[in-house]
Amino acid sequence: MRYYMLGERTLVIESRPPVSLSVQQRIWGLAQQVVHEPGVAEVIPGMNNLTIQLHAIPPSQQSAIAQLKAWWQAAKSFVPESRNIEIPVIYGNAAGPDLRSLAEKVGLTPKQVVEAHSAERYTVFFIGFQPGFPYLSGLSPSLACPRHKTPRLSVPAGSVGIAGSQTGIYPLTSPGGWQIIGQTSYLLFDETREAPFLLRPGDTVRFIPHKDGLC
Repeated sequence: MRYYMLGERTLVIESRPPVSLSVQQRIWGLAQQVVHEPGVAEVIPGMNNLTIQLHAIPPSQQSAIAQLKAWWQAAKSFVPESRNIEIPVIYGNAAGPDLRSLAEKVGLTPKQVVEAHSAERYTVFFIGFQPGFPYLSGLSPSLACPRHKTPRLSVPAGSVGIAGSQTGIYPLTSPGGWQIIGQTSYLLFDETREAPFLLRPGDTVRFIPHKDGLC
């Protein structure tokens, strides 16, 4: 694990790659533990990392890092209540403009990419970037592909993409650099719902190829 400070009042703990569900469960447990500690203003779980904002500047960086290490040593894993969510996806063509080029980059056919992407059961590690944007762990290493060097100015809401070793879904139309391989009609974020986010950390997700796409 790496322990460091960002600025004067922010602590960060992060695991070195590759990402791990067991580490993420301990991150969730640590977040639940330290949010009640005196002096802690906010905790922000990420992908195998946790950011802790303090109310005041600590006496020294060394003492703050020592406290962070002690919290981690005492942290217990937390497994949140999980739901299994199936999300229909239209793969390829206008819905997935990067499917064919991604397939070429990873040495597969577009159909093989769809089969590999929809075969996995993914875990939501955290929600970030946009309201309701799920960062999903579990992508097959055979599909790993870098982001675009130049992001698109507009990626439609519902776009399913790949970036590095992660896959995710854009809840809102926005600029973005992920490789877009499909699109879902499901609303990932709806402020009119009692629970605005469709997904939450700990949920598992499966993508179901829609008959109108490239199957």
